[in-house]
Parts: sequence; structure tokens; C-alpha cells
Amino acid sequence: MSSPSAATGTTPQSTTRGAPEGPAARVSRLFLPLIAVCTAVTAANIYLAAPLLPLIAHDFGSTPSAVAWLASVAQLGYAAGLLFFAPLGDSVNRRRLVGVLALVAAAALVAGAASAGTGALAAAVLVASAATVVPQLLVPLVAERAPADRRARHVAAVVAGLFTGVVAARVLGGLAGQAFGWRSVFVGAAVLTAALGLATAYVLPVERPRRRGPLFAGLAALPGVVRHSPDLWRACVRQAGMYGAWSALWTSLALLLAGDDGYGMTTAAAGLFGLFGLAASVVAPLAGGLVDRFGAAKVVRSAYLVAAVSVPLFWLGGQVMAALCAAAVLVHAALVASHVANQTLALTTTSAPATANTAYVVSGFAGGALASALAGPAYGYWGWGGVCAVAGVWLVLGWAVTSVRRER
Repeated sequence: MSSPSAATGTTPQSTTRGAPEGPAARVSRLFLPLIAVCTAVTAANIYLAAPLLPLIAHDFGSTPSAVAWLASVAQLGYAAGLLFFAPLGDSVNRRRLVGVLALVAAAALVAGAASAGTGALAAAVLVASAATVVPQLLVPLVAERAPADRRARHVAAVVAGLFTGVVAARVLGGLAGQAFGWRSVFVGAAVLTAALGLATAYVLPVERPRRRGPLFAGLAALPGVVRHSPDLWRACVRQAGMYGAWSALWTSLALLLAGDDGYGMTTAAAGLFGLFGLAASVVAPLAGGLVDRFGAAKVVRSAYLVAAVSVPLFWLGGQVMAALCAAAVLVHAALVASHVANQTLALTTTSAPATANTAYVVSGFAGGALASALAGPAYGYWGWGGVCAVAGVWLVLGWAVTSVRRER
């Protein structure tokens, strides 16, 4: 009779310590760092267009606010990819799926670089974002292979990679876009996506699928998994509120920084503002330790409080740069702490971690996409204050809807 670790393709920690280190062991040691780097590239793909909106608008003879909807297309595409592809982690060969999706994403990014209008670019961004779900296929595996008392810290390592990618998209994307054009940025992202996706597929362990039956059985099981787990439902809604608030502010920030009615910065200078997002990469390991020690609920409550403080600071930041800088640090710290806590809870609260993780991440990105879609028109009608109002409403909804049910 096989052990649980044999059934899942994992190796108990006690057996790996005493075994001689061969090629397979050396590859295994690359697993978590490579996943973190691959996650960074994936996150950068999703937010690739945001810092380049002024350049894209100029190229297509439009205005930045008129093409702001491209940012929400990327998030909707990612949510759709998660909905259809992430549950497959329980039922298909992950190595093959990761490699195929990486190549599809790279091809779509190249198509986006060659697009002649916003319609073609939006279609390419949609496909690329839908295919860049590789890390969310693998986060359940990271959590499963981690020691129980360090699970949140392992998840935090992947989350740190994700937010490092967000920073890279804004900083490096803005700088490279200013120097070489936005199309070159898309081509560079395609090369990195293909290379890291294939490398990640190579280091994945061989494992047996958890689920048999129809290919999209995990998708059909999503509503039931969420309905029967109050903790998962709460994590989904709260992260949708938190991510929506962050997304409304962060995807609209280029409009404030580079706009004539804002700070009037160049695209490169506005991109450098993303360095404040490094706060997320610093906070992630700390948040993982706090979740392991104090539990997810306390960390999420604290994160919401920090985010609530950041919103009025963002509003003040429309006129005072120091307030905008402080708000950027606070909102990133709040988002990453909330994400580490909620995702750890989602991965451990049911017997189908890939399906639960799909529900969690889709909820977050759906909330973010909707908030981004509203933030663009809000900026056009009411300026930066309208964007801050959207963020504040999202935080209130995320907390109020879930506060009526008891949490552990």
C-alpha cells in the first residue's frame, strides 16, 4: 500500500535529508526559487500595459484615459485563465500544461507587440493574461510540499515573487518603454515568459493526478467547494475587496503621474514610482511568519486597517507627493499581508487545494478587474478623487459583506 506522499508525488522531509544528493535532488532545490522568479514574470505580464498606457495612447492617436480599460482586460483575462486552467492542477500532467501555457503566453505577447490598434492589442493581452497562470497551478504544490509549521512562509516566498513582478512591470516597463518603445517591452516579456515557463516545467516533480474523470470537473466543483467552506468564502470576498482597492489605485496611477492635469512626469519617471512597491516583497516573508504564529484572521484584520489608512493618503497624494509615496508603501504592505494570509487559508481549508486556490485567486482578480474598469471612467469624470472613492468603496464592501459571519 502506497503512502500519501507517494500518491501525491512528494517526498517526506525526513527521507530527503539522509539520501545522497543526485541530479534529481539538485533540481528539487531549485523548485521554490524558480517558482518565485516565474511568478514575478507572470505578474509583470498582467500589469505590463499599465505603465505603458501613455505611450500606447500616443502610438494609437488616443488619450491615456481612453485606453485605461486595457489594464482591466489583462485582469479579466487572468481571471478567466485561472477559472479554466488552474483547477487542472488536480487532474492533468502539470509539467506539460505549464510548458504549453508558457509558449501560448509568449506567442500572444509577440502578437500584442505587432498589433495595429487597441482592439488587436486587447485581444493579445487577454490571451497572454489567460495563459500566464503557471504560478497558480503550482502554489498548491508549494503549500503541499512545505512543512506544516512553515507553510505560510513558503507561500509567502511565491507571493514575494508576484509583487516583485508587479514592481518590475511598472519600473522596468516604464524605463524600457521610454527608451525602446512599448512594443519592445512586450517582446522582451515574451522571451522571459517562454524561457522561465519551460525551465519551471523541467524542475516539476513527477506526480499522479489527484482527480479522475472529466477534464473540467474541478471547474464544475468550484461553487460547491466555496459553499461548504465559510473560511474559503471569506478569504475570497476579502481578497476581492483588498485587491480591488489596490488595483483601482495602482492601475490608474500612471494617469496621475504622467497626465497634464497631474504631476506631468515622463513615462520613465512615473515608472520609477513603482519602486515603492518593493515594500510588498519585504513584507511577504514577515507576513508569512505572522500567519504561522498568530493565524490568518488577525493578519487580514490588520491588513484591512492599514489599507483603510492608505486611501485618504492617496487622495491627499493627488496634490502632495510625500503623501502619495507613503500611501504606496502602506497599500502594498496591506495587500501582500492580506494575500499571504488569505491564500494560506484557502490552500488548507479544503481537501481540493487546486480548486480552492482557483476560487480564491479568481475572486481576487475579478474584484480587481471590475475596480480597474470603474477607476478609468471615475478618473475621467472626477479626477484622482474618483479613483480613491472607488478604492474606498471596495474596501468597505470586502469587509462589511464578510463581517456578519463568524470566523475562526
